[in-house]
Amino acid sequence: MSHASNLIATDIDEYLHAQQHKGLLRFITCGSVDDGKSTLIGRLLYESKLLFEDQLAAVVADSKKWGTQGDQIDFALLVDGLAAEREQGITIDVAYRYFSTERRKFIVADTPGHEQYTRNMVTGASTADAAVLMVDARKGILTQTRRHSFLVNLLGIRHVLVAINKMDLVDYAQQTFQRIEQDYRLFAEKLGFESLTFVPLSAFKGDNVIETSARMPWYQGPTLMGWLETVPVDTLRLCQQPMRLPVQWVNRPNLDFRGFAGTLVSGQVAVGERVRVQPSGRESTVARIVTKDADLTLAVAGQAVTLVLADEIDISRGDVISAAAAPAEVADQFECSIVWMDDEPLLPGRAYMMKIGANSVIATVTDIHHQVNVNTLEQMAARRLELNAIGVCKLSLDRAVPFDAYADNRDTGGFILIDRMTHRTAGAGMLHFALRRAHNIHRQALDVDKAGRAAIKGQRPCVVWLTGLSGSGKSTIANLVEGQLLTQGRHSYLLDGDNVRHGLNRDLGFTPEDRVENIRRIAEVARLMVDAGLIVLTAFISPYRAEREMARAMLGEGEFIEVFVDTPLALAEQRDPKGLYAKARRGELKNFTGIDAPYEPPPHPELHIDTTTCTAEQAAQRVIEALSLAGVLG
Repeated sequence: MSHASNLIATDIDEYLHAQQHKGLLRFITCGSVDDGKSTLIGRLLYESKLLFEDQLAAVVADSKKWGTQGDQIDFALLVDGLAAEREQGITIDVAYRYFSTERRKFIVADTPGHEQYTRNMVTGASTADAAVLMVDARKGILTQTRRHSFLVNLLGIRHVLVAINKMDLVDYAQQTFQRIEQDYRLFAEKLGFESLTFVPLSAFKGDNVIETSARMPWYQGPTLMGWLETVPVDTLRLCQQPMRLPVQWVNRPNLDFRGFAGTLVSGQVAVGERVRVQPSGRESTVARIVTKDADLTLAVAGQAVTLVLADEIDISRGDVISAAAAPAEVADQFECSIVWMDDEPLLPGRAYMMKIGANSVIATVTDIHHQVNVNTLEQMAARRLELNAIGVCKLSLDRAVPFDAYADNRDTGGFILIDRMTHRTAGAGMLHFALRRAHNIHRQALDVDKAGRAAIKGQRPCVVWLTGLSGSGKSTIANLVEGQLLTQGRHSYLLDGDNVRHGLNRDLGFTPEDRVENIRRIAEVARLMVDAGLIVLTAFISPYRAEREMARAMLGEGEFIEVFVDTPLALAEQRDPKGLYAKARRGELKNFTGIDAPYEPPPHPELHIDTTTCTAEQAAQRVIEALSLAGVLG
């Protein structure tokens, strides 16, 4: 038992009791299209008169709110209103509805049933304690039933109620209910929910929603509302987990006060308790627990607090304060599950921005172990993840972060991936565990550094990254530039696209996935050469902005000079020195940039060369002049 539990056990018991009986339950309704989700929510609100602050609020994509007056609500109008939201196209976002009873307050996420809105179902389920899975008694277990069940389990929801709806349309037949229950239990054996409850009901007529139905005397289980009022709230479990406080803000209004603010996402912490700051690993004790109202002697999961520590420790936003006896892990490589939410596919090797807690890091999927067929739970090979796909992947970060497995703590184990070019949320993920090599591989400190290597060469190392269509003249220009650098006594190296594909990248083709990996490897090699003090020239089509920006991010300020060798497609085809465009036009060469594969021009290159207005020699001279202006040549 922790120090906090020993200190004020009575207070904790009272808190847990209050959470159990008067807490907030977040739950999600999900299932296939037309299974009756909106009707069920309407029935809950109508029959039980569950009015939060005397008003029914529906928060939807456009933030429009509508409500009713007290008990005068009409059930048919309410259901029509819920259905109207679907007709207006509001299904692209999750609708949250707020209500309460004497025992509990509720937030229900009403999610769309269509497969194309999987991302919205994930959004609604990510904070839910429980799920109500709707099944039409006439149709039984459908594809979307299985898909949503898998997602609910993947997102850590442990308590599921299968609402077998529209029993009135099958004459309240016990055999129908039992058959569906048996079918679902057989499927759910592979998922391992903590609790699984089945309720036969009619949302339209109110059977077993609030009151036990006389039409189904053969059913002896709880009503839907009875289950909602007694199912365990996740806060109870989190209070018993190891303490975690992700630091949101360092509060230092004056020299006498330095506090670390955030929400306690799990566990308990008391004044005098020993804590560890991660990823640094430094330890201290809690001197004060500050809130806006008063200091506390104990804080528990769910409370927003500011911790003041007894020792002066360097702590920043994104660090995690953990229980010293049971700290979070720290790693930079993981196995994880990813639900892909973007129209553009996830490609291994492409860099994304990753948000985990208050941390922002650069993340790359290094390998897709398999994709999951959520209808059969079959594991399938995959080289990319398309919209709504779910895969088990290996993930590599640019620095180590504190974390817990998602199964233990959603807040410290869940993350999102953001497209670095569009800033769209591209995927949601759940960390499983750190890869073993993340613990066994450490950076070795070296006595000779980049500055020393560059100093003896009398130059500032950098990468000159030439990008453009095939036939634009990249290799010709780069070759001329290196020749001039040699005559000046400079130390350089030219990485040419074709030459590299004869060796380092001979295993790669020209699919989008292989192009991404091709540039990732080149960027890593170029970074090592810059560390050696060299001026590195690269001549690659490098068609994707994301990979060029990844290469830029690997280097220091001013070490990446992007040169756009701009040649119209018609002129590049006319030149066609290797006959590649002709092959592509005949269909003999697939995924050829400019023909059946895209090229994304640099929006703001350091140097823009229009090859229709200058010769290769003139272009090379412009590159040399740019290097001189940048201070590369001393």
